[in-house]
Amino acid sequence: SIPSLITLTCSVSSSFSFQPTPSSPYRPASLSRTPETFLPNSSSIVPKNSRSQSLLRIATTANGEKSANEALIRQIDQKIQNYEKKQQKYLSKLESAKAELEKFQQTKQRYLEGLKLGDGSDSADFSETTARSLVKSMMWRVIAGSVTFITSLRFSGNISTALSIVGSDFFSKAATMFIGERLMNKSQAGRKSGADDVGRSLAKALLWRLFAICNTLTMSLLIAKDLSIASKIAGSDAVFKTGLMFVYERVWAKIEWGKEYLIEFSI
Repeated sequence: SIPSLITLTCSVSSSFSFQPTPSSPYRPASLSRTPETFLPNSSSIVPKNSRSQSLLRIATTANGEKSANEALIRQIDQKIQNYEKKQQKYLSKLESAKAELEKFQQTKQRYLEGLKLGDGSDSADFSETTARSLVKSMMWRVIAGSVTFITSLRFSGNISTALSIVGSDFFSKAATMFIGERLMNKSQAGRKSGADDVGRSLAKALLWRLFAICNTLTMSLLIAKDLSIASKIAGSDAVFKTGLMFVYERVWAKIEWGKEYLIEFSI
């Protein structure tokens, strides 16, 4: 019947009716992101301690660069000061050189005009270089040693004895004469017109022979062990070498090599 059919249909509909399932509450899409995404341009929240450490590192780096720059500036300032001192030093030398140059130019002009150098005296003082004194000493030692060898061989009759006498005082006498030359060079006595005069050459020959005769006599006596032979060798040297050295000095007086003239200015 129709009432029975309606009742059956309602019961079936009740058994298959829609039962809504519990669901999560509605949340807008803009709120569904994690809190970290709210920070601009960052994918995560930076902890407070990490940010403090980063700021500390930045400050430390800035201070380090500042200290390095200050040290570099100090070094540059030091170099500037050093070069300024050098500049002053060289400027002073330059001024001195200019003054000397001017004096030499004026002296040359006076010389070209026929005037005399210095105070008008005839003397021309000079100084001998060390090289000149050394060459003079060594050359004289060769000449004097040859003479001593001949006289020693003549009176001793033994080549070995003669060589021993010559060799024993070769270097000692050369050194002694060199020292004597340097000492005599400190005096201008007996120097005229740019050369040693006759009196100075004679005085040097006598002074040197006084020392050399004592040296030769002593060495000859020690080697030959005979006073008579030693006296003959020293005596012959004294007579012959004195004249020979005087001639040697006169020759060197005419040699210009190794002379440094001392120019006196009267400006």
